[in-house]
Amino acid sequence: MTREARADSRFGGLDLLGSAVVVLDARGQVVHLNQAAEQMFDASLGVLTGHPFAALFANGSLIDALVGEACANSFGQKRQEFVLERHGHPLLVLSTTAVALDAPVGALLLEFREIDQRLRFERESAIADSARANRELVRNLAHEIKNPLGGIRGAAQLLETELAEQGLREYTQVIVKEADRLQSLVDRLLEPHRHARVEAEVNIHEVCERVRSVVLAEYPRALVVDRDYDASIPELVGDKTQLIQVVLNLVRNAAQALEGRGRILLRTRVARQITIARQRHRLALELHVIDDGPGVAREIRERIFFPLVSGREGGTGLGLSLAQSFVHQHGGTIDCDSRPGLTDFRILLPLPPSARAAKGDGAR
Repeated sequence: MTREARADSRFGGLDLLGSAVVVLDARGQVVHLNQAAEQMFDASLGVLTGHPFAALFANGSLIDALVGEACANSFGQKRQEFVLERHGHPLLVLSTTAVALDAPVGALLLEFREIDQRLRFERESAIADSARANRELVRNLAHEIKNPLGGIRGAAQLLETELAEQGLREYTQVIVKEADRLQSLVDRLLEPHRHARVEAEVNIHEVCERVRSVVLAEYPRALVVDRDYDASIPELVGDKTQLIQVVLNLVRNAAQALEGRGRILLRTRVARQITIARQRHRLALELHVIDDGPGVAREIRERIFFPLVSGREGGTGLGLSLAQSFVHQHGGTIDCDSRPGLTDFRILLPLPPSARAAKGDGAR
């Protein structure tokens, strides 16, 4: 059944709003929620209608209390801030406007706005500007290192031919091996700038399944990689090889943080009327890579996308930087919300203006 068939015609105008709106009856059950609310709470109108809205949250008593006050005519309209906690999801910090309604429309209308939305836009802009500056710096530095590195390696090889003692030749071999290691590092730093993008229509679920099979082959015993896909997502236009590398870097990082034992979730959704990199898009792909590991160390959370920053011993700190570069080349953004027990990397990629997402609930 389509969303239009399930929706009450009295509330049709609510879908035009950018804020999330939920209408509840006197028992706290969902009468209606608009598309922005479906996106915010990651649930559909068809699934929630007739069910207690408060049951979505670990601290849903806050919602029940508002419903009780509205039924008791304790207020006509009130505003307050909520921090809603839903198991397996990031905390929602919301500014809430509650409006008491007259039956039979419902008992309570709740309008939710994310308090940190403006801060998120500012943070995304700052991260994007910093990332561009860092990439340019690293690119120039890598080029400056590459030429003398080749000279050092060549000189060591020539010197080795002139040395008679095996013990001395071992030193030149160390120089050659270290030069090769640094050359490999430089090549990875330059990787985002080396190849032109090959654009075509890409099914993001094919990308996710490819990555899933690779990582499960690497960690076949105690790692679980679950999927929560929205089948209504249309194909996006991009470089499939780059997108595979992005998702692979994120999932492999999660598997390493879990030491091969734990759960990773790949979740896809359609985001509507969303701003990405200061541009408004009607439709976008929202891809989450979520794990239940120890989380990103606090001291590097603000720098995890910078080149050579790693929270893992022996890590190069290039995987997330490369992922961010490829995502930005596709006009998207990538961010991270992390705390012990839940790390959520979220990628937003704009979908073509001609794309149409199905109105159904999608595959869950």
